[in-house]
Amino acid sequence: MTLDSGWYQEGKARFYVEGAFYRPHSRVGRDLAVLAAAVYRRQRGELRVLDAMTGCGVRPLRYQLEAGADWVWANEGNPELKDLLMINLAAGMRSRSYRITHQDANQLFFTCYQQRDFYDLVDIDSFGGGAPYISTGLWAARIGGLLYLTSTDTRTTGGHNPDHSVQLYGACARAHPASHEQGLRLLIGSALQQAASRGIGVRPVFSLFNGRVHRVMVRIEAGGIWPAEKYGFLGYCHNSGEYQVLSWRQLGRAACPSSGIQSPYVAPIAPTVSGPMWLGELHDCAMLAEMAALAQTWGWHKRVQLLEIMQAEANMPPYYFTLPEIGRHGKMDIPRRDLLMMVLRDRGFRVSRTHLDFQAIKTDATIADCIDAAIACIA
Repeated sequence: MTLDSGWYQEGKARFYVEGAFYRPHSRVGRDLAVLAAAVYRRQRGELRVLDAMTGCGVRPLRYQLEAGADWVWANEGNPELKDLLMINLAAGMRSRSYRITHQDANQLFFTCYQQRDFYDLVDIDSFGGGAPYISTGLWAARIGGLLYLTSTDTRTTGGHNPDHSVQLYGACARAHPASHEQGLRLLIGSALQQAASRGIGVRPVFSLFNGRVHRVMVRIEAGGIWPAEKYGFLGYCHNSGEYQVLSWRQLGRAACPSSGIQSPYVAPIAPTVSGPMWLGELHDCAMLAEMAALAQTWGWHKRVQLLEIMQAEANMPPYYFTLPEIGRHGKMDIPRRDLLMMVLRDRGFRVSRTHLDFQAIKTDATIADCIDAAIACIA
């Protein structure tokens, strides 16, 4: 919201933007981060935040004013924004509770590690693929702390530049209808692999796609057993519309699940395979429940609704079916989402909405089951 005086307002934060980068559309990601930070502080009793690419300073302001951060390090690579940041933060934050610097983010992370100055929350709101900051960001986060990652390169995560996805994530991203979710899983998978190389682990707190930007918050954990069953590949058959989860051992034998209904004289159809990526839960349901309770207390009703959808989708299969795809493969009109979900539940399948695409469902049913249920909706 822009005020007449030239100040912007978001949550409890008031700030000038002038020449700084500020994306109002990304507020939902900042809202969820503030909720997660507030819950974390209530659990741990302290919250120290490192905002690596602070822009106009809206995040430091909100982390202190709303989440109760005890200390915030606001770093912005562009030194020309120094005066703007000093004005914004001085107007809304307690004196001697923050620091402003203008360093390269990677240099900043290594400085934290060398000085053993670890943070409860490291927020990296980067532009592009985000991969260059995943491994280095881990150096600045404490064990048990939170790392908040960003990707704005939906062309790559959407499967339209596989070579670039290999360069960024060490994974091949291919195009398919559930590519919005693929972007989140590539980020989590890359963070998991990078953390494992250092003998530590990560676990998703929440994963968000706002229509333009992927944001993933993970919790840093002491090293443990490699979650092999949750890190692998996703196959998609463009002919049938079916998905399948694959381990690396199955790659040479991958075939469309519907191949069995074809003639034995017709070679099985090989699926389009993406990965490796994270295949486990998208969100921590216990954390989301606490965030939703806090959002309810604050009167953030839209965020409560979003968090309820995210809790429902958290443990569903690592893909979704869009209603247009169900209609196209079934050669029928697009079914009504809520009615289709009701029929699938009545038939014993798990099904939920998804925040990734409001014209889609997540379910353990196959697309053939979805088509049969859609036909029943019409009958």
